[in-house]
Amino acid sequence: MKNNKAGGKSMVTPKWKHFLDIPNRPMPEMGITPRISIWNKNKSTLWYYPPVKKKYKVPVFLIYSLINTPVILDLGPGNSLIEAFVKEGFEVYLIDFGSPGYEDGDTTIDDYIVKYIKAGVRRALLHSGASEISIMGFCLGGTIATMYAAIADEPIRNLILSVTPIDFSESPVFDQWQASIKDGSANFDEVIDTFKIIPASGVKDGIRLITSPIYFSPYLSLLNQADNEQYVQNWRRFNAWTNGHVPLSGAAAKQLADDLIKNNRLVKGRLKVKGKKAKIENIDANVLVVASEHDRLVPQEMISPIMKLLRCNDKTYTLLQSGHASNNYAGVLPQYLKEWLPQRSSPIKTLK
Repeated sequence: MKNNKAGGKSMVTPKWKHFLDIPNRPMPEMGITPRISIWNKNKSTLWYYPPVKKKYKVPVFLIYSLINTPVILDLGPGNSLIEAFVKEGFEVYLIDFGSPGYEDGDTTIDDYIVKYIKAGVRRALLHSGASEISIMGFCLGGTIATMYAAIADEPIRNLILSVTPIDFSESPVFDQWQASIKDGSANFDEVIDTFKIIPASGVKDGIRLITSPIYFSPYLSLLNQADNEQYVQNWRRFNAWTNGHVPLSGAAAKQLADDLIKNNRLVKGRLKVKGKKAKIENIDANVLVVASEHDRLVPQEMISPIMKLLRCNDKTYTLLQSGHASNNYAGVLPQYLKEWLPQRSSPIKTLK
C-alpha cells in the first residue's frame, strides 16, 4: 500500500481502494438456480432442480455435510455444481437438513439416514418416475451417504463420495482429539446433554482450530484480485459459506464420536443403523471416490481405505489437485464427473 502525501492527501493504490470498499458493496446473490420444494420434514427440505433439457433417466440426489449449509453447491451463476448438473441434462434433488434447534437435540445419525435421507430418496424416485438414482455425498455428508447405501433398499445405481472421511484410524489432523476421545480424557457428553446441540459458533471454532494456519491466505488472494469484480463476487460468496456453519444435534455429535472417531465401526463392519448392519461390502452400486491431494481437513489416509472394502465390480478412485472445498465449477461439470457419470446414468436416446 502506498501512502505518499501529495497536497496533504493520502494516495491509495487502486487495488487497496477496491479492497477496502468491498464490505460496503451489496452482497451478491447465492443459490439462484431455479428450484422447487417437493417435500418437507421438520427443519429439512427436499429441493428439486429441473434440468434445462432432460438427457438422463437416472437423477442425482445430493447429500451435504451436517455442519455446513449446502449453498456451496450453488454459489452463483457460473460457479455452481447444481447449475452444471441441470445444464448437462440431469434432474437434481438436494436434501437440505436445515438448522437444528434445542428441540432437535435427540436427532441421531440413524434418524438422519432413515427419516430424512431414505424417505427423501423415495420421494425423489416417486417425483422423477425413475427406477434408479445416483447418490452424491460431500465430506461428512458422504460418510452418511455411505452408511445409507450400506443399508438401502432403494435402487442406487451410482454412489459418488467427494472428500469423504471413512477410516478414522488414520487422522493426521485430528490425532490429538482422537486420542483424547478414545482414552476418555475428552468427554463432552455432560455439556452436550445440557445444551442439546453444538451451536454454530462451536462448530466454526472447531474447524478454525484445524484450518487456522491457512485461514488468512484467502484474504491475500482477495487483495491481489480486488479489481477483478467477478473474482470478488465469487470470493464473497465462498467466504459467506465458510462462515455459515449450522448447529449439530447433540445426539448426532455423540454418535459420530462413538461410532466413528472412537470405535471406527464403519470400516470394521460393526456399524448398525436402526439395528441393521451397515457394511461397506453390501454396497452394490457403481462407486466413484474423489479425494484431494491438498486436503488438510480430510486427507487421503481417511478416504482411500474404502477401495479395499468395496466389493462392487465398478469402483473408481480419483485424486484431484485441489483442497477440501472447491469453489469454482465454471458452469460445467468437472472433468472427473463428466467422464464417469453420464455413461452410468442411462442416457435418453433421441431420434435424429
